[in-house]
Amino acid sequence: MSSAQTITIYVPRDSAALALGADEVADAIVREAAARGVSVDLVRNGTRGMLWLEPLVEVVTEQGRVAYGPVDEADVASLFDAGFAAGGNHALSLGLTEAIPYLKKQERLTFARVGITDPVSVADYEAHDGFKGLRRALALDGAAIVQQVTDSGLRGRGGAAFPTGIKWKTVLNTAAAQKYIVCNADEGDSGTFADRMLMEGDPLVLVEGMTIAGIAVGATRGYIYVRSEYPHSIDVLDEAIANANAAGFLGENILGSGKAFHLEVRKAAGAYVCGEETALLESLEGKRGVVRAKPPLPAIEGLFGQPTVINNVISLASVPIIMDRGADFYKNYGMGRSRGTLPIQLAGNIKYGGLIEKAFGVTLREILYDYGGGAATGRPLKAVQVGGPLGSYLPESQWDTPLDYEAFAALWAVLGHGGIVAHDDTADLAKYARYAMEFCTIESCGKCTPCRIGSTRGVEVMDKIIANQDRPKQIRLLRDLCDTMLNGSLCAMGGMTPYPVLSALNHFPEDFGAADTSTKAA
Repeated sequence: MSSAQTITIYVPRDSAALALGADEVADAIVREAAARGVSVDLVRNGTRGMLWLEPLVEVVTEQGRVAYGPVDEADVASLFDAGFAAGGNHALSLGLTEAIPYLKKQERLTFARVGITDPVSVADYEAHDGFKGLRRALALDGAAIVQQVTDSGLRGRGGAAFPTGIKWKTVLNTAAAQKYIVCNADEGDSGTFADRMLMEGDPLVLVEGMTIAGIAVGATRGYIYVRSEYPHSIDVLDEAIANANAAGFLGENILGSGKAFHLEVRKAAGAYVCGEETALLESLEGKRGVVRAKPPLPAIEGLFGQPTVINNVISLASVPIIMDRGADFYKNYGMGRSRGTLPIQLAGNIKYGGLIEKAFGVTLREILYDYGGGAATGRPLKAVQVGGPLGSYLPESQWDTPLDYEAFAALWAVLGHGGIVAHDDTADLAKYARYAMEFCTIESCGKCTPCRIGSTRGVEVMDKIIANQDRPKQIRLLRDLCDTMLNGSLCAMGGMTPYPVLSALNHFPEDFGAADTSTKAA
């Protein structure tokens, strides 16, 4: 290997990789290269989503990028000895990155650049089709952009699955001196990390998506509301926004078009309920995060009382590819009314945890075994919670259900943000049902009685069920309580807490003492 030749090496800067020692690995590569007289261009990229392989080090060769992982600081010297800078063989060799089956079998649209580019480089972003959607949008009027998004079939990826185009059209048609675009990046669901991965691995796609939204509806200001537990995401977004401003993709006169859009990051208040759009708006205005009654809808009276588009990170980040490739390209992925792709996050007791992006229609069983590899413990999987802490627990009999909003709704389940948390046969679902009630007690904003008091009583009832205190009577009471919360709560915090509770009760009665768990309320 010639010392004059510069080798390009990628080491992720994503939080997951950092937690596993990526910074130390990167420093060791620089030191080892200098000691050996090897010229290295070290690029800090995003994670590819194969989290069990982090830190994943990639080297650019004539054949393509070759991967090694998981790499520890102590492995670096032996990697150089094996000639890894030229793609040499080593015990940690994984071959060509793109040929790794976990990655190769995906349909990456929203995450197309994550792990490939330098996240904050505008030049790198443009070299990989970045800002093409924005350039096309600048040549259209707002109604035409909204129509493209509507025709694509894009629905909210934050959980509600509301058609994005309808929300945008409402804001477009509501007259106001000032309109806003708000990105809900308060990713608080257990087992979810798609928003964080995207913000840290390809923040400019979110910047582009929000700018297109602003141009579409006539909004000139945008805010990204990021959970406070994501300091790395906040730093990367701030850097990406500054770079986009400097390059003319944000500001008073975007690419000389005369159209303006200003974007800034706001740190969230640290409450789970602030992931609910109206509580988020209250927090963004500097007030306590409490749910607002609707109507009025935020699209008509949102931030500071003005028309506001509120979308999840993944929803907004899907817009650039729709504008670049067209609505038909995007809606050709998926099934039924669930069009496009969904970033799916695999966590819990699973062998290969990480993120995959697949078109709607893939089944839970395929995800759990073809990608996840089954339980990390090697024991049989028992239950899977989909859609965060308020999602239902699905038994094996339902694992052949395709990932589709309507198919899940038919099971009294939700896809939510695409988080999947697996549990093996040692899991006690009665304890998990109690946790759901306790979680609601802790995280409730307290505004409505069914959520605030219902969850408190729910914990008490669950404790009696677990202690076998008049269990049949307590189970009937639990069902009645869930019915009240389901139908009487002001927002999804209380309204969806019954989902994990009732699904655990209905599908895993043996964990409740095999008592009378009939008379189903839902």
